[in-house]
Amino acid sequence: MVNRLSAHDAMFYFLDESGSTTHLGALLVIDPSHTDKRAGTGASRTRKAPTTSPGAEGVPGPAGKPPAPVLDYSRLVALVENRLQLVPRYRQIIREVTLGLARPVWVDDRDFDINFHIRRSGLPRPGDTVQLQDLIARVMSRPLDRTRPLWEMYLIEGLPDGKLAILTKTHRCMVDAHDALEISEVICDDTRTVEPLLEDLWMPGSPPGSTSLALGAIAEALSRPGDLVDSLVHNNSIVGDLRSTAEGALRRVGSVVQQMTDSAPASRLNSSTTSTRTFAVASVPRRGCAKIADRYDCTVNDVELAIISGAMRRWMLSYDESVEAGDTVRVVLPLSARDPAVERRVDADGRWITVGKASFVTDLPVGEDNPAVRLAQVAGLANRYSQSSRRLSLGPRPLLPELGVVPFPEFSSRAFRSLNRRNYNVPVGMGTLPVAARYVAGCPVVQVYAIPALMAQRALAISVVDYRNSLQFAFIADRGVLSDLPAMTDYVTEAYEELEAAK
Repeated sequence: MVNRLSAHDAMFYFLDESGSTTHLGALLVIDPSHTDKRAGTGASRTRKAPTTSPGAEGVPGPAGKPPAPVLDYSRLVALVENRLQLVPRYRQIIREVTLGLARPVWVDDRDFDINFHIRRSGLPRPGDTVQLQDLIARVMSRPLDRTRPLWEMYLIEGLPDGKLAILTKTHRCMVDAHDALEISEVICDDTRTVEPLLEDLWMPGSPPGSTSLALGAIAEALSRPGDLVDSLVHNNSIVGDLRSTAEGALRRVGSVVQQMTDSAPASRLNSSTTSTRTFAVASVPRRGCAKIADRYDCTVNDVELAIISGAMRRWMLSYDESVEAGDTVRVVLPLSARDPAVERRVDADGRWITVGKASFVTDLPVGEDNPAVRLAQVAGLANRYSQSSRRLSLGPRPLLPELGVVPFPEFSSRAFRSLNRRNYNVPVGMGTLPVAARYVAGCPVVQVYAIPALMAQRALAISVVDYRNSLQFAFIADRGVLSDLPAMTDYVTEAYEELEAAK
């Protein structure tokens, strides 16, 4: 039996086009010499199976102390090889069906070579954040090789003070909101020492041929001939399926049209000119943001949005001095970010790749120059719109998920991009809860930045990860529209400082 892509995954697979590649990922900054002062911070995460890196050797430490863990290329490869059994898709490729008779299928890659997917890179010494951001931008600009499993990983050396970085890049169709994790989440543990999985004796299966896939698709379509008679009595088969498919499509199109009647402000943020990316990161102390939230009786997520608002205001002023008092930027963010009941709890199963969740659309008052007023407006608008059915968004969805046939994927993708263009200006990914401390091969991860996918008709995407008492912001953008994106690092710091100083 073939393992076919879901309609949702197939949509993302076909959404790739020149100027838009729907991959996402993460940047993990690792400090092998870091000593945890609060090793038990956060709830312990429970896996389905015990996991860690094979080979826990380290360099000798001071007398009386255990050796410091070492992370190098060979150890990272061994770790990933041990973990791939948890995510079978990472050793599979996607095969399309002739004439689009059915959705594509996952098949084992008989030529799988882990050394192609895990690569070694380095910064010119002494490396700095700007050089790291430039390297990430170049990597994220390149499309993934569709003849191989759709992911890559880079071990980046040369960071200051002996730090390392791991960059992951995964196609959006590989990840979902449930059990299909991004590879950066698979290689992390919540303790320094965990036993490895049992040895994985993986053998690729024989891939089906093109003729076999086509005949299988036709057989699936003809596998229920008796249902036609049953439909005349119970109205629950082919005719009923077609009718429900049409009704479902109308509901989805109607939802999109409803959102378009209240479309986002016209902005260069809804343009896309190149496939070249630029990348920037910034961080601010969570404790300071929590104090601001307490002072203004709002949530830390409200403060995050206010910081983004302040940073976007500064960016707009940098190229256009005519920002008006009522100007806004429309963003879409997870609906779960508005749940105050769990805001201050630590997530026992925290994820930094937030995809596939119900979302809502809200406005950031970038035209307001008073930071305290801006925060109050951000919180008020988010509270109001998260309760509004007109502002709810289920995110990208295929228009006809019930149909297995995809004869015109390029046309369908263009139609989706056109309908989805003006719902919002910028997607913002943020977790509901703080992420507990993580380790890779026993080495502490000191920073985690989620790298969101940059979809068609979007020039900027933002993510925020609450990790190790810091709010860690990542920005990825179309270089042709936001060539000055590295300035966002300073803009985030300035926006935080003005909120901290506001009276």
